[in-house]
Amino acid sequence: MKLQNSSSEIFVPDGKPMSEALGRTTHMGVGAHPDDLEIMAYDGILKCFGSDQNWFLGVTVTNGAGSPRSGLYARYTDEEMQKVRRVEQKKSAVIGEYAAAAFLDYTSAAAKDPKNPGVFDDLKVLFRAAKPSVVYTHNLADKHDTHVAVALKTIQALRELPETLRPKQVFGCEVWRDFDWMTDADKIALDVSAHENLAAALLGVYDSQIAGGKRYDIATMGRRRANATYHASHGVDTSTYLIYAMDLTPLIKDPRRSIKLYIREYIERFCDEVTGRIEKLGC
Repeated sequence: MKLQNSSSEIFVPDGKPMSEALGRTTHMGVGAHPDDLEIMAYDGILKCFGSDQNWFLGVTVTNGAGSPRSGLYARYTDEEMQKVRRVEQKKSAVIGEYAAAAFLDYTSAAAKDPKNPGVFDDLKVLFRAAKPSVVYTHNLADKHDTHVAVALKTIQALRELPETLRPKQVFGCEVWRDFDWMTDADKIALDVSAHENLAAALLGVYDSQIAGGKRYDIATMGRRRANATYHASHGVDTSTYLIYAMDLTPLIKDPRRSIKLYIREYIERFCDEVTGRIEKLGC
């Protein structure tokens, strides 16, 4: 398999030949940084865990060099952090029993550059090899530039595949902006209540982030728990953990559809709901 960067790598936890490892993929996550997959694509990881039929392929686009750091990692150089974060992502792939973990190893600047075709080209190669039925990536309303850039390149790569190779579902998931703001009708609620210990283990692997000053483990589990409780205002909880997602599938089915207008429609529906309620209840 030919990827653009000589430093890229595909890690197969169970040692299967690469073609076999990728070919068994059913669910695929495309994240910007190490640990993004375990935060946003846990639904796919969970659906594949312990299964002989479903397999999760995790793709990490950037090298994670720019992450904040303190404590043990305060004096680590960017090069040292890249090594640490790749090892952590590999540990997560082993714990989660991934089909494979792909490291594209781009800088954030390269990933965000609309004129750099590398990420797009690599994703097309991986999509063709894996042929996933379900894809998870970042959402279009995320406030992190690199996340949005990865989502856009993922959509672009999927749009250029033959229709027979396109996934059945594509989800844009929560990381640097949750979906509490979306109308309930627009939210896709993914129940991830099972194997709470697995979720904690996957997030806990990233010591460079946790000890380095960012408690993504606590924040992520708290968000999922809050989603489950606040999901319905007039009913008891039916799950303990929920991940919300935005349906990006229509953008793949119709490559001519405007991405900018698509996300604007979500925002406008939210605006209409809020203003409509005020008009209905206002004195």
